[in-house]
This record gives sequence, C-alpha cells and structure tokens, in this order.
Amino acid sequence: MGLDNIRDMVDNYRMEYGVEMYINLDHSPSVEAAKRGIDAGFEFIHIDISQANHDASREEIIAKTKEVVEYARFTGALVEAEERYFMGSSNVHTETIDYEEVKKFNTKPEEAVDFVTQTNIDTLAVQIGNLHGLYPVPKQLDLELLQQIRDKIQCHISLHGGSGTPLHFFEDAAKIGVSKININSDMRYAFRKTLEKVLADNPNEYAVVKLMPTVYEAVQAVIEEKITAFGSAGKAVS
Repeated sequence: MGLDNIRDMVDNYRMEYGVEMYINLDHSPSVEAAKRGIDAGFEFIHIDISQANHDASREEIIAKTKEVVEYARFTGALVEAEERYFMGSSNVHTETIDYEEVKKFNTKPEEAVDFVTQTNIDTLAVQIGNLHGLYPVPKQLDLELLQQIRDKIQCHISLHGGSGTPLHFFEDAAKIGVSKININSDMRYAFRKTLEKVLADNPNEYAVVKLMPTVYEAVQAVIEEKITAFGSAGKAVS
C-alpha cells in the first residue's frame, strides 16, 4: 500500500469516526525501515534488531536502538524495543510450550534497567512467559516477575505474543502497569477459521463483499473481548 497511503488512510478514518487512531510499525527489522516509518509520521516505532538476526549482540541492539530513538525526536514518535530475541512466530503452532526453554529468555529486572537507561526508549517489550504465536495450550505469565520489572523501570511496558493467554492474566498485567499488548495471532485465527466456514457454506458465491461481513464480525468480537480484558473499554478520546 505504501507508507504514505497508510498514513492518509488512518488519518481519514480518524477524522470520519472521531476517535483516536495511531499507527504502530511492529517489528521493524532495521534502523533504515524504522526511519522510513518515522518519516511517514507513524506514532509508534518498534525497532527489533534481533528479529532479523537472532544472534545479534546486546551491544549491537543497544546501539541501533539508540539511533532510532535519536531520529524519532524529530517527530515525537514513541520507540519500543526489546533487549534480546523474542521466541515464537506469529502463526498457529502445533507443538506445546516448553516453559523451561521460554524461561531462558525471560526479562531480568536489572538488565531491563540497564537497557532502558542506555537506550532511553519509551516502551520496553518484556518477556514473562509470553511468546509469539498461538499454541494448543494456554500461556502462563509470570506476574511476579512483571511486578519486579515494573518496580525497576519508569518507561511503558508492552507484551508481545499475547495470543492464547487466559484473560485474567491481561487484567492483572494491566493493573500492574502494562500499556500495550499484542494479540495478532488470535485475530488471524478468527479470520482464517471464519473465512473457511463462510466459503464452505457459500460455494457458489463469488462476490467478496457478501462473504466478508461475517468474517469481520468474528475478528471484531475477539478485539472487543481483549479491549475489555485490558481495561481499555470506553477510554478512547474523541
């Protein structure tokens, strides 16, 4: 679509519906890509050096994150980052979760302090049992670890890999002080499964505009459920 077209589309919808709408550049794999998002006026920039290179050193991640933070000052965009590779992928997985492996990647409070201090980021993406994707078993968040991190740092906290997490974890995480939660795989799953059913139920219909409303409604139901669990319902500023 092009970055400028996306910017214009969101601005048009914001004016038409009179509600807050912002653009988050999620998992930007390079400084250059992040800068393009900033130039286009995106309000949130997630720089994720370890996404492109899982073996990226902490020094490299810090240096490149700092470069994006400095550049974002020109527009006031908020910058989000994580200090190491984040497990999983934004897909539906068939394997169960090996939590002993997951724990190896959990955020350490003291390291979080050092990373935030060195980079001056606005939001830290923490790992407390969350991981990208949807799995056949529910995820379990270490809320005690989250509280320890919250007590140590002053910036915002985000949770990637929120899909497939029981809602009570979100309710507690929001109370502790998480500002942003990603649930992409939950939406993708609802979209795909509902679309498959709609297509099977309407084998002779080729007008896409007639097929999609049910799919949209299914995704919307997921989003509304999460917004309520996050404690965000009714808080958009018009």
